[in-house]
Amino acid sequence: MSPRRLTLAAALTAAAVALLAGCASPAAQGGGDVQTIRVGAVTSPMTDIVEAAADEIEDSYKIQLVEVADYVTINKMLAAGDIDANFSQHKPYMEEFNAANGADLTAVQPIYNFTIAFYSKTLDDIADLPQGATVAIPNDASNTGRALKMLADAKIITLAEGVDPYAATLGDIAGNPKDLQFLELQINQLNTAYDEADLVFQWPSHIAALGLTPQDDGLLTELDDRFALQLVVPGEDKDAASTKALIDAFTSDPVRDIIDGNKTIETAF
Repeated sequence: MSPRRLTLAAALTAAAVALLAGCASPAAQGGGDVQTIRVGAVTSPMTDIVEAAADEIEDSYKIQLVEVADYVTINKMLAAGDIDANFSQHKPYMEEFNAANGADLTAVQPIYNFTIAFYSKTLDDIADLPQGATVAIPNDASNTGRALKMLADAKIITLAEGVDPYAATLGDIAGNPKDLQFLELQINQLNTAYDEADLVFQWPSHIAALGLTPQDDGLLTELDDRFALQLVVPGEDKDAASTKALIDAFTSDPVRDIIDGNKTIETAF
């Protein structure tokens, strides 16, 4: 079966109708013997994997892909019940959202991991990073920490003693011998800095739009399983039959084949 795509505007309209009708949980979706599960995703290859999972889910369920423009909105939609699951984030980002918004989203299954990297339009070697260089990094806490940890591991900066590098902020930089200037942007805006900044942190799913890959073009790279992309549901649905059906579909062999064939993805779980 093929999934039905919804734009964000259409998804919000549908959500409003569902709320008026008193429909709020996955168990209430669908009608008859087929339950529709609305799964949000932001960009390819995440959207592609949702579509592939839709072909593999058991017959009593149907996956409806809801495409959303950004990572904050997609979590707000899930917390509000406007979608039933999402596939767009790693667990540290989800935990940051929960803490900031009093939400109870739960990561129920890692699906794949990917190599993250720093890129440069002008440099071929990180050793040539100039004095006073501009470095573009994400503005959310979990990815900021990851970016700074990578720079610290490469001995480009040093972090204050005792700081958890995964939770590091700009204020935790103890040594900055190259006097780097940091530009903080949302993940989906970092590509806009590629032409001007000396160094740009970016996810492979976004940098692919510029024709770049971490394997061929990354100056600093990292693969860390704590940042695997997760299937996420509301906490109250973590043990639901519909969630088990989603997990089975997302970890099926045909979906794994699609993951293994995508050059922006490193490993499937």
